[in-house]
Amino acid sequence: MKPGPARRFPLPLDRLRGTPKVAAPAPAGARHGPAPAGNGLDSADVRRRMVERLRASGVVQDRVLAAFAAVPRHHFVDPALATQSYEDTSLPIGYGQTISKPSVVARMLELLCEGANARRDGHLGAVLEIGTGCGYQAALLAEMGRRVVSVERLKALHDKARDLLAPTRSHRLRLVFGDGMLGHPPGAPYDSVIAAAVGAEVPAAWLDQLAVGGRLVSPVADGRGGQVLVIVDRNESGYARTEREAVKFVALKSGLQK
Repeated sequence: MKPGPARRFPLPLDRLRGTPKVAAPAPAGARHGPAPAGNGLDSADVRRRMVERLRASGVVQDRVLAAFAAVPRHHFVDPALATQSYEDTSLPIGYGQTISKPSVVARMLELLCEGANARRDGHLGAVLEIGTGCGYQAALLAEMGRRVVSVERLKALHDKARDLLAPTRSHRLRLVFGDGMLGHPPGAPYDSVIAAAVGAEVPAAWLDQLAVGGRLVSPVADGRGGQVLVIVDRNESGYARTEREAVKFVALKSGLQK
């Protein structure tokens, strides 16, 4: 699929300052002027219903739910698939890549929120995202972090995300065309690292760039043909690794594709 033209949407990338004290996420329209009229995909009610399904599935972090309420997912998928954009399903975005299921993204973001630095500071701090894709998760991260560096190895997808995010992209969000397996050393150390592709193991570069008190969340091959979410926490004495539930992501690859 070819990247489409940039589309405008109300994405409050410079809104968050610390932990929001809200009982439930408000619709984006309530924070940025009147809500769009009608009951179509631009209606805040559509995102609110998705957020309530995430809450019912066990997502409890207000920061995560508020980000999902603010960012319109349908702007990041092909128009032909837009009617499916608020279902809990992954969707193709071209070039052999996908936009992950909302429930999986929410789960990974919630795990990031439980890192030591994130709990202390009330936000995700400096964030490294491996695999920008269409830019949806980068937009969510920019709602939750102090600064975000998102790296994409496929030039076509990097350009697509840049176009989609350009109208409202915050100075806190930087998109980098680069080899994600190398991370992005100029922005290190990172309080939060999140990957949208699965490898045989967590690359050493990501661990090196993780701040003390930081947390990394990434899918990793389990050696039996499956994948699991892996959490790595860095402390003063080294790294602590734990494994969580099974997931399914596209393969992590090295090198640039122009």
